[in-house]
Amino acid sequence: MSSVARTGHRDGSGHAGVFRVAPLPGETAASLICRLAARYGLEAKTLRSSWQWRNTAPPRAGAGVRADAEVLLNRAGQEVLAKLCGVGQDVLARALPSWACRDAKLAGQRQTPAAVWRMAGAVAGPVAFGCRLCTARRTAMVVRVVRYAPLWERVCVRHGRWLLDADADQRLEHLDLRGLPEVAAAQRRWTAVARRAVRAGTDPQRVFALAHAVVARWWEQARGWERETIWPRRLHQVAGGNAGAELDWWRIVGRDAVVFPEVVAVAEMLLDPAMAELAWRGSSVLPPPLPDAIIWCRLGERVGRPWLGPFAASDYDSPLISWMTGVIRRRRGERGPYGDDLWWVHHDHRSATLATRLRVLGKGHKAPSPGRMWRAVVHPEQQALISSAIENAAEQLLQLRQVQSGPAVETAQQLVRALRHSAALIDDAFKRTALAALNAGIPLNEVAPWTAMPADTSPALLPGGQKDSG
Repeated sequence: MSSVARTGHRDGSGHAGVFRVAPLPGETAASLICRLAARYGLEAKTLRSSWQWRNTAPPRAGAGVRADAEVLLNRAGQEVLAKLCGVGQDVLARALPSWACRDAKLAGQRQTPAAVWRMAGAVAGPVAFGCRLCTARRTAMVVRVVRYAPLWERVCVRHGRWLLDADADQRLEHLDLRGLPEVAAAQRRWTAVARRAVRAGTDPQRVFALAHAVVARWWEQARGWERETIWPRRLHQVAGGNAGAELDWWRIVGRDAVVFPEVVAVAEMLLDPAMAELAWRGSSVLPPPLPDAIIWCRLGERVGRPWLGPFAASDYDSPLISWMTGVIRRRRGERGPYGDDLWWVHHDHRSATLATRLRVLGKGHKAPSPGRMWRAVVHPEQQALISSAIENAAEQLLQLRQVQSGPAVETAQQLVRALRHSAALIDDAFKRTALAALNAGIPLNEVAPWTAMPADTSPALLPGGQKDSG
């Protein structure tokens, strides 16, 4: 079987595969290549020799390649993969989110099958492990799968599993939800909530991001809530019955699954015109509404905690208060720092990802320190984007040496165009680094002097400002 990949790669006689290995919906190309190698009885690195690689694979702690690594292919490389899989390129294009992505490192590589490693999160969004039982059912192989999946698609309803982030480099691929039917029910309910958001002219992803920020903040405060019993019960359930001495670790790994029903409930609430009306009516009350005002009572009822209102009302710097302020400003016709945008999540309110929180836990810190630990507080996706932007700018500057000969007018024109392009690439790296600093918790008024930006610059003006809000 190994001759299939070896023949196509070495003598150019074709890369026709013996088996048909179809991609799974949303799968990463790197995951498909690993499954393909397993089908042929090869090591993944052996099959990967079918392509010329322009950089090295992102290493996993210990050994091997990171689970959230992604592969981008040029046209010739895509033809090789399609032939080895035994499917048409149209099938791969529909299933693989990264298929249409291009990379500067592959520019000029037309005839030779070439590939480049990237981080999946920087290519097409968050990635999670697939359900191995579902994979076995569809492919007759029990192998690991990595696919692009937002948080609202993490429940495998058939097998009662919560599929974990693939970028966290921890020991689990899923959590057992068989004793928590409310989590699967919340995923089914989210479909209706997303439709309501679309009808209201709002991006469901941004509604979810704001709701998640609200509930994640509650999660951090919940240790002081004596009447909170729902989340501890769920957490011990996903931990196999008792989190025990690893409680802090389980609080990190289990958070998104445990709070998911409340996130959907809050998203539903944020889209309810009645709740916006209550926020507006409360704005006309002087002094400000008391913690037991009706909007806070309704909030507690929505999430099954009638006693929650006073706790939420007393948190004056929460993303929920920002939403209420946005409702009031919109009704008054006023514009805030982000216009009349109700769904903007300030970088101080964005909840840290599973990978970030595990890195911080591993370093023994209670919280990321903005002045230190760049790798602990800056998500790998952002690190990859910054590194890629710097590499592209460096390559472009090196190419300037190749255009400094020839007729004066033509050479000058080429140099000006190349310099303009280099400046744009450097500016992109510059802005992405500034955004990473903001997301790491460094105040805007401190970032501004480094960058010569006005202190009132909106992070939304930086590349990926809205994209990173989740």
